[in-house]
Amino acid sequence: MEPVTRGDPESPLRWTCKSTRRLAEELTQQDHRVGPRTVALLLHQAGYSLQANRKTREGLSHPDRNAQFEYINASVARSLLRDQPAISVDTKKKELVGDFKNGGREWRPQGDPEEVRVHDFLDKTLGKAIPYGVYDLINNQGWVSVGIDHDTAQFATNSIRRWWQEMGRDRFPKARELLITADGGGSNGHRTRLWKVSLQTLADDLGLTLHVCHFPPGTSKWNKIEHRLFSFITQNWRGKPLISHQAIVSLIASTSTSAGLIVKAALDTNHYETEIKVSDKELAALRLQRHEFHGDWNYTITPRRKKL
Repeated sequence: MEPVTRGDPESPLRWTCKSTRRLAEELTQQDHRVGPRTVALLLHQAGYSLQANRKTREGLSHPDRNAQFEYINASVARSLLRDQPAISVDTKKKELVGDFKNGGREWRPQGDPEEVRVHDFLDKTLGKAIPYGVYDLINNQGWVSVGIDHDTAQFATNSIRRWWQEMGRDRFPKARELLITADGGGSNGHRTRLWKVSLQTLADDLGLTLHVCHFPPGTSKWNKIEHRLFSFITQNWRGKPLISHQAIVSLIASTSTSAGLIVKAALDTNHYETEIKVSDKELAALRLQRHEFHGDWNYTITPRRKKL
């Protein structure tokens, strides 16, 4: 078993890639007649156990990783002191729409599990659902726009716009600024030109100065929306087939916690064009000011007209 043994050689916890049945067959060929159960018992006695992959490696750490976290925390604290909104945004995992198997279990009459499709092939009629979330870091409230088209920068900023219209402006009637914390990649990535152009349009429409802080590469799991909103949505719909877009919206909107989490959701039926090119001239025309510390991750966009 040595060539296929995995794990830290200095740790007593080890595992093998070979199945007990395969090991039993090989032992039998060597005149050691044993069955899979005996092999499993012997493996256990030898310090082996069944193991799954575990996500623990974040990859290479950026030298300014901790400094950026401190910068984000300080920015959120300033927004809190000034009673200005601060949000965390991200796209949740895309979901197939239809009677497909969904992880988890739910209570049903014994021997009567809900039947779903055997294969997870895209239903071209129903398509996919693209949930884009906005989490209010101050009030423990979330908004999710469920898209049906493409996860683009325009979809992301439109989701923020809808959060503001449906939830944000009532919570922050005196707001003049909005702090946005986002991952470093994806539709709201710090290198995405269309994201910045769309933010300028958003700032113009809302009349708000937008302060944007991105998480360093490889640290998306530290984005607050992941474990304060998305994790509870996943728990709420576990074991339930996502049979339609409206069912997804309803399941998201019914999510709550003992800590008082409030979630609202709506379907976004707009179609978003992909591969939109942003020229250097368009980028230069933005009212974008980079911060002194990591201006590629931290910047401010001011509206081109005053708030009405």
